[in-house]
Amino acid sequence: QVQLVESGGGLVQAGGSLRLSCAASGSIFSINAMGWYRQAPGKQRELVAGFTRDGSTNYADSVKGRFTISRDSTKNTVYLQMNSLKPEDTAVYYCNADIRRFSHSYPAPYWGQGTQVTVSS
Repeated sequence: QVQLVESGGGLVQAGGSLRLSCAASGSIFSINAMGWYRQAPGKQRELVAGFTRDGSTNYADSVKGRFTISRDSTKNTVYLQMNSLKPEDTAVYYCNADIRRFSHSYPAPYWGQGTQVTVSS
């Protein structure tokens, strides 16, 4: 079994900062990709930032220059530092990872339970 556990969400004023964490645990052979998505009310879930399989990063245009994704591979943990937050960043943020549970298995997507980020104006 694999679990992704997120933490760090909350309420912050516009211009403030938050740091999200996501730790993967359980039966994990390797993690191919890992990142953050968000979903605002009435909108589709969208990629915020992520590490690709080759280790490169990508960001949504709306967060470039404000958000930074980082990771600690020894802990199977990814972080999202969010600075200069705006009310339009308000959403539920989900951690996502493509994980191989065993050496002989294909990678499968896993999701965290989500953490609420609310930015007040």
